[in-house]
Amino acid sequence: MQAVLLPRSYVDAVQRAGGLALLLPPDPLAGEEPDEWIDLIDALVLAGGADVDPAAYGAERDPHTIGMVPERDAFELALTKRAMERDLPFLGICRGMQVMNVARGGTLVQDLPDDMGDEDHRRALGTFENADHDVRLADGSLAARVAREKVHSTQSHHHQGVRDIGDGLEVSGWATVDDLPEAVEDPSRRFALGVQWHPEADEASPLIAALVEEARSVRAQR
Repeated sequence: MQAVLLPRSYVDAVQRAGGLALLLPPDPLAGEEPDEWIDLIDALVLAGGADVDPAAYGAERDPHTIGMVPERDAFELALTKRAMERDLPFLGICRGMQVMNVARGGTLVQDLPDDMGDEDHRRALGTFENADHDVRLADGSLAARVAREKVHSTQSHHHQGVRDIGDGLEVSGWATVDDLPEAVEDPSRRFALGVQWHPEADEASPLIAALVEEARSVRAQR
């Protein structure tokens, strides 16, 4: 039986910050009318999950790319594009950062171990055990401001990453182990940030709380 699910850690992180968490299931109508969804929310979080279908960025599927859910891709790409067009606070987490990049015309590395020759970004499948590494954040970037430091310890679990950076996006974080881009942002937006790590898995991380605070500002201005 198919189900629409979200790890509770995302919900808990939003609620700890005082936000109201809403799960948005994929809907094909969003491709035509994404404003129907964007009008309902004060900020958008894209969660981690399955590999993005390479067809979304004009590539052939690598054998390591599995578990694609094209209806989720289409839904999230539509919402991401519209959210950033309307300057709605946006945070893409892991897969969400990759969707953010693809939404702006960027491409992905389909398998980091094959491309880079190491397992530093997903050392144990299905767990954050021994999955921490540091990310170097650009001085003055949104990523550095919300993380409140220039070198940030992260929980990592991914085998894909960004390759060509999408239009209007800037890389603002790099893994210290191999310089892989780990944060991207659009400096022309009030809060448009993608991170390759999992702040929801770290109760001490300030990233999701920063997004919720920005969402409060949006709500107050409506």
